[in-house]
Amino acid sequence: MSNYETKLWAIADKLRGNMDANEFKNYMLGFIFYRYLSEKLEMTLNELLEEDGINFQEAYQDEELIEDLKEEGIEKLGYFIQPKYLFSSVINEIDKGREILECLSNAFIEINDSSFNTESQDDFQNLFEDVDLNSSKLGNTNAEKNKLISGILQDISDIDFELEKDNSDILGDAYEYLISQFASSAGKKAGEFYTPQEVSTILARIVTLNKTRLKSVYDPTCGSGSLLLRVSKEADVSEFYGQELNQTTYNLARMNMILHGVKYNHFNIKQGDSLENDRHEELKFDAVVANPPFSAKWSSDKSFINDERFSGYGKLAPKSKADYAFVQHMIYHLNEQGTLAVVLPHGVLFRGAAEGTIRKYLIKELNYLDAVIGLPKNIFYGTSIPTCILVFKKCREEDDNILFIDASEYYEKAKNQNKLRPEDIEKIVTTYKNREEIEKYSHKATIEEIEENDYNLNIPRYVDTFEEEEPIDLDEVVREIRKIDEEMKEVDAKIIKYCKELGIEPPI
Repeated sequence: MSNYETKLWAIADKLRGNMDANEFKNYMLGFIFYRYLSEKLEMTLNELLEEDGINFQEAYQDEELIEDLKEEGIEKLGYFIQPKYLFSSVINEIDKGREILECLSNAFIEINDSSFNTESQDDFQNLFEDVDLNSSKLGNTNAEKNKLISGILQDISDIDFELEKDNSDILGDAYEYLISQFASSAGKKAGEFYTPQEVSTILARIVTLNKTRLKSVYDPTCGSGSLLLRVSKEADVSEFYGQELNQTTYNLARMNMILHGVKYNHFNIKQGDSLENDRHEELKFDAVVANPPFSAKWSSDKSFINDERFSGYGKLAPKSKADYAFVQHMIYHLNEQGTLAVVLPHGVLFRGAAEGTIRKYLIKELNYLDAVIGLPKNIFYGTSIPTCILVFKKCREEDDNILFIDASEYYEKAKNQNKLRPEDIEKIVTTYKNREEIEKYSHKATIEEIEENDYNLNIPRYVDTFEEEEPIDLDEVVREIRKIDEEMKEVDAKIIKYCKELGIEPPI
């Protein structure tokens, strides 16, 4: 663990006794984001004013410059904060022993209001609504709340995130670290907003294979946005699109984008249920990635049979399991040359009824399924069920095979959950890239093979991992038993001898 990660988790400890991890993450991540916005604005405007020999704080004293400064901030960054509400100003107030709750609250309000009726409005509205400064969990009195929050802000202030360096990833990495820690410590509920980094890496590398640039990437269940950002580590991404049902996590995703240097007009994250209310309608994307909630419920309303996303398949995914509804939704949004990679529970490979009908249509009629990758058990936060990655492409040839990879036994055992090692990730991606057949690991199945198995994709049907046990030498076993019998007779004789010498009855 790096020095700044140690400091961050120590700060989290101050809140840990007051509330559970899923709550105190909102404060920690919100305060770090507030510091980032403050320092980013201050640096941007200071650079702009450098030729005039003054800084932002000084320039704001000139009433004639105030509106120009606001316009510059909103145009370049999408928001504005006046100097007295900057993070550095709040820290100065703390150092003077003053109460800062009202000042902090006003800062959050100003960030929100400054973007109103501008191009960046959707990206900054209500970002801090989950940072409840009036919560009784922070203390029973204003003095107690002020003391706790002041201490946390000072601790955050002491960490050098190297924001002045254009290529510094420290803040983004710190944010990712905290998100992953909150997910692992808060169980299933928190696990919904974060995909383990190792799994994200596999998805990202698959959808960017042989590509250095992507015009767009989309995640219909984007959580904190970490999976979208992971794709940008593998290729240059111009536009990020996502949708998230949970309001708190939606706020987190927008913060995460901005903290990683994605400008407000280069991401389009929407709030809502992507199946019931598709906020990106007819848009198509170069890459689609997702880790949807496993076997979630959805309405499966009959009207969806006429929805372009679901029509043609003959059946709708069942109400109790939306897995294939997400697949259909994502395929609809995938452009003709793009790649889709999605994490799903193993049940999607073999469940029948409506899901079997959809699966058959995807393979037989559309020929979109490109690969099935079985992952180890217990690698996701909050669930130990086995999972798989399905890869889809619309540009497959008629006689293309479907690659099956069984990576279920390649991992490192850890205390709470198993981990994929770098070599495990590399083996999966390389095998997929080269479409290799490796004994007991991967197999290229023809459509005819799939058909013979009645479109059941259960991996053991295609990848034989059976290990023959060594034959048993029965003669050797008999010899060993006889030897043990002889040894037992010798021991019995010695016991009888000792008993006679001691004048006691030998045991029966």
